[in-house]
Amino acid sequence: MTDTALRVLVVDDSATARLLIVEALHESRTRRGHAVDVIEAADGFEALRQIPRGRFDVVLTDINMPTLSGLELIRMIRARPEQKNLPIVAISTERAPDDVRRAREAGADGYLGKPFEPETLDRLLEEVLTHVRGAAPGSAGA
Repeated sequence: MTDTALRVLVVDDSATARLLIVEALHESRTRRGHAVDVIEAADGFEALRQIPRGRFDVVLTDINMPTLSGLELIRMIRARPEQKNLPIVAISTERAPDDVRRAREAGADGYLGKPFEPETLDRLLEEVLTHVRGAAPGSAGA
């Protein structure tokens, strides 16, 4: 990681869940001496509008959302050539192997079960960003 802020799009229909994810991001990144810049989206359609507006290093999306599920969002992001390499982590209260498999098949690079510890999120982000991009933040955004 470089000294630039990690730019994250957090997508969840629950304002409380978004708050918890944002707090976990700030806690884990600050503890390691890294900055984080978080943009929130309340649903998949809002996320699709946000992505082209700025450079994101990673998208964290809930799976179970009304109107456009997280799996559908992931598939739509992967279908866009300019965003196909954007790292995506699926987040869900569902932890069954089939749920993880469906997220991976849709194109998620990582999967995180709720609830989670900030350290777990931070470790997963490091793994995903290192594995997917192998480069500094900003190299695979929109």
